[in-house]
Amino acid sequence: MTGETRDGSVSGCLRLPGIVLGVGMGGFADGILLHQVLQWHHMLSSTDHDRIGIKYYDPNTVSGLEMNTVWDGVFHTVCWLAVLIGLAILYARVTRDRLRVWRSRVLWGWMLVGWGLFNLVEGVLDHHVLGIHHVHSGNGQVWWDIGFLVLGAVLIAAGYLLQRSGRPFDPTAPARREEGRHA
Repeated sequence: MTGETRDGSVSGCLRLPGIVLGVGMGGFADGILLHQVLQWHHMLSSTDHDRIGIKYYDPNTVSGLEMNTVWDGVFHTVCWLAVLIGLAILYARVTRDRLRVWRSRVLWGWMLVGWGLFNLVEGVLDHHVLGIHHVHSGNGQVWWDIGFLVLGAVLIAAGYLLQRSGRPFDPTAPARREEGRHA
């Protein structure tokens, strides 16, 4: 497979790997920035634990922080696997002219879509449905959670528009210098 779809576009072959890579990247951004750097939440740090039957692990205690760290590690493992799977799919689908594809707006657009999908799914499930943590607990936590969902929607929209602005991929055409800047 050369990477193009029937109509000659690269979009179809990059959609799945781009989305899977974006999910992994979105998860890493969440886990690294919100869990570790800012320490706003961990996987099991919410006070809404009673309504779903998950034991509350207070991250302000040693044992609670240890359990939250384990689950943050499980979360990062899933993100890492998503990135590996996305790269494997990309490699399997695109075997020629890799430099042009990696510079493609189509790939980066689909990766933004995947990141946005991560925010929406993780935000709805973990913040609203399960309530196992919030983006930033305390006063106004619902607004942080809603902002996370809005960011997800913006990433999906921006990624979709970015991938649509990419050029069709023609593996038989000679690579031109200006295509790398526009594609």
